[in-house]
Amino acid sequence: MADVKINMAANGPLLVKGPFELIDSEGNSFTVDASKPAITLCRCGQSARQPFCDGSHKSCEFVCDPKAS
Repeated sequence: MADVKINMAANGPLLVKGPFELIDSEGNSFTVDASKPAITLCRCGQSARQPFCDGSHKSCEFVCDPKAS
């Protein structure tokens, strides 16, 4: 099993736990604080801290809660 775990928050961000590298479309790495137990990635597209979540999903009426089949 992989060391990285990604959880979807209902109507919210992706919670990423474990060692990982986040790369942009040009191959550059985002700085991720390895001392934090997890980071959150925006799904609503409204965050001012893209690709990281800033809580904007709470005020933009973002609705997304897919379930695994």
